[in-house]
Amino acid sequence: MNYDQFIKAVKDSGEFSDRESAIKATKAVLETMRERLLGDEASNLAAQLPAELGDCLRGREGQMGDNFKIEEFYTRISNRAGVDVEMAASYARTVMSVLSQAVSPGEFADVRVNFAKDYDELFAEGAQR
Repeated sequence: MNYDQFIKAVKDSGEFSDRESAIKATKAVLETMRERLLGDEASNLAAQLPAELGDCLRGREGQMGDNFKIEEFYTRISNRAGVDVEMAASYARTVMSVLSQAVSPGEFADVRVNFAKDYDELFAEGAQR
């Protein structure tokens, strides 16, 4: 999936009013994921995404991922995107769903291992594919 296809999928499935909003949501989610992912997992994920999106995941290679609960995940997305926490949760679900279609099932499973059980709601759609 190329960059334009990824953003279009986010825009359409998240019912964003415009492309820029979909881009902002996508980047906020991916940048927050970068903080949560352990070691080189963010770089491994980035390698399967278009460069414009992969860049959001790079920069913490070899570091321990921050251990925070899903509520904090949503709060960080909210702060980055300038939306309320409920909207941030919607962004996260939408981007995660598209991400599950954009990368290999094995890579998506590797990403899932980095998130505690309280993140299950983010992975429900991806697990069904």
